[in-house]
Amino acid sequence: MLKTATRPGSRSAVTTVSDDEFRKFCDLIYRRTGMSYGETKRYFVDHRLLERVAQTESPSVQSYLSLLRFDTTGRELELIVNALTVNETYFWREEHQFACLTRSILPDILARKRRGDRLRIWSLPCSTGEEPYSIALWLLENWPEVDHWDVEILASDIDTRVLEAARAGIFDARSVQRLSHSVLGRYFTRLPDDRWQILDALRGSIEFSRVNVSDRDQMAGFRDVDVIFCRNMLIYFDDVSRREAAEAMFSCLTPGGYVCLGHSESMSRISSLFDVRRFDDAIVYQRPFR
Repeated sequence: MLKTATRPGSRSAVTTVSDDEFRKFCDLIYRRTGMSYGETKRYFVDHRLLERVAQTESPSVQSYLSLLRFDTTGRELELIVNALTVNETYFWREEHQFACLTRSILPDILARKRRGDRLRIWSLPCSTGEEPYSIALWLLENWPEVDHWDVEILASDIDTRVLEAARAGIFDARSVQRLSHSVLGRYFTRLPDDRWQILDALRGSIEFSRVNVSDRDQMAGFRDVDVIFCRNMLIYFDDVSRREAAEAMFSCLTPGGYVCLGHSESMSRISSLFDVRRFDDAIVYQRPFR
């Protein structure tokens, strides 16, 4: 049974979401974020929606939808999006792509740059920070050239809660389980309750920002990116939103730049803008020079 949403001081309670309310809510979220939810996610969506109905003390789902639709501050949209996003990650996830980064992608990109030039790598979405910090650690541990280039790591997510957690850089044992004791010793401080905090120097080296990939203005603020790690985000989008997100990332990349997707995602089924590059470690997607 779904959690009851009650209004403090009231005898009434909102316990269900009608089919029409579910459709209206999903349509609103889709138009604002590009995230698509169908009947297979009904229980999850209803649960999160009723939680926000209760927390805003809305007398009905319909009144909450009106609040959400006419919220000029964008704060309520931010809170419901935070509730809907799932952030499951850990350090060095899909490690083969990091190996591909240092063995194949970077040598190709840097062959077109002068030593000392800027290299921009963007983690989108970055969740609670494991991925952008993983990129930094992987470069430090596995790329001897790291000190000879101006490496800039960007990290963005639509969820403001996970961005706060990423900036704090505190992780539990599960998040760091794939890191060796030597890596933990060099780059982390151990905290009580088997938690680990990444060193201040690394936390300060990554630029975190809130970005909605469906917002063209926000995406337009990112240009000349060399590599985008966009893993397991597009699975939440429908075909139209995936194509629009791919086009936005294409515009953010420098010619010859790369996109790395999750193992279950394929740019070939989304957009014809990119060339498929099959390296020994991974299949990735390149913005053509033409």
